[in-house]
Amino acid sequence: MRRGKILVTGADGFIGSHLAEALVRSGHDVRAFVLYNSFNSRGWLDSSPKEIVSEMEIFAGDIRDPYGVKHAMKGCDVVLHLAALIAIPYSYHSPDTYVDTNVKGTLNVVQAARELEVAKVVHTSTSEVYGTAQYVPIDERHPLQGQSPYSASKIGADQIAMSFYSSFRTPVSIVRPFNTYGPRQSARAVIPTIITQLNRQFKSIKLGSLHPTRDFNYVDDTVDGFIQVMNAEQSVGEVINIGSNYEISIGETAALIAELMGQELEIVADEERMRPEKSEVERLWADNAKAKQLLGWEPKYAGIDGLRRGLRATIDWFSAEDNMRLYRPEVYNI
Repeated sequence: MRRGKILVTGADGFIGSHLAEALVRSGHDVRAFVLYNSFNSRGWLDSSPKEIVSEMEIFAGDIRDPYGVKHAMKGCDVVLHLAALIAIPYSYHSPDTYVDTNVKGTLNVVQAARELEVAKVVHTSTSEVYGTAQYVPIDERHPLQGQSPYSASKIGADQIAMSFYSSFRTPVSIVRPFNTYGPRQSARAVIPTIITQLNRQFKSIKLGSLHPTRDFNYVDDTVDGFIQVMNAEQSVGEVINIGSNYEISIGETAALIAELMGQELEIVADEERMRPEKSEVERLWADNAKAKQLLGWEPKYAGIDGLRRGLRATIDWFSAEDNMRLYRPEVYNI
C-alpha cells in the first residue's frame, strides 16, 4: 500500500493528538484536521512540542461539512478518522449533534475516500458499541447494543464505514479501542475525574456507579494499535478490538489511583453522574486475540502491573500545575 500524506481527523483531541505526534516522530507526512473555531485553537496540539507540530500541516474545518472534508483529504493516501463527539452524558442532552458529527461525519469521510480513491481509511469505533457484555471476554463477534445515544451513533458510523467496504470496496478498517486513558484526557472520563479531585485535596470525591467494570488501555497502546492497523493490508474489511484483556471495576480503579497518589479515599455517590439504569454499561472486558493474530499487536501496559505503570504516568502528567490549570475538578463535566 502506498504511504504518502496521512490525514488525522480529530487530531486536536486526546487520542488524535498523541497519534499525530507519534506519526510525525515516525517520519510520516501528517495533515492534522482540527475543529475550526474563532480562537484559532488547535486543541491538544497547542500543548504538543512545537518542533513536532511544526512538521504537521494543520487543516481547520468541520467533519460535518462534506466539502471541507473532501478538500482536507485531497492528496492524502491514508485517513485515520478519529473526529467524533464522545461524551456519553452530553449525548443524553443533545443526541442530534451526535448523529450529525459521528454518523454523517463518517459518511463524509468514506464518501470522499471513495471519490478520491484513498488507499486506506481507518475508522475509530468504541467498546461502548457492545453495551453490557453478554459474554466475556468480548470479541468482535459480540452483538452491538446502543445503550446510549452516543453508542448508537457510533454503531451507525461503524455500519456506514463498513457498508462502503462491502458496496464499493472502499478500503476501510475499523479500530475498536476499549477505555483509553492517559495524559490530556478530558475530565469527562473517570480516571481524570478521580485524579484531578485528589490532586486538589478534596476531602471526598464525587463519582457515579462504582461497580461497573472496564478494560482500561493506556494511550500509547491505543496509538500503536492504530498504526499497526494502518500498516497491515490484512486489516482491510476487518473490525479489530484494541484492549488490554484486563477487567477492573471503577471502585477498584479509584482505590488504586488513591494508593498511587498516597491519599486517603472517600467517595460520594453523585446522582448527577449516574447513567440511567438501562443505559449503564455494566461490564467491558476485551478479547484482543484478533489484534495479536492479525497484526502482531500486544499491549505493553497489560494486567495490573501495566495498569499501575500507565496510571503512574497519567498521575505524573496531571500533577504538573500547568496541566492541572486546564481542568475544573470542582464541576461535573458532561
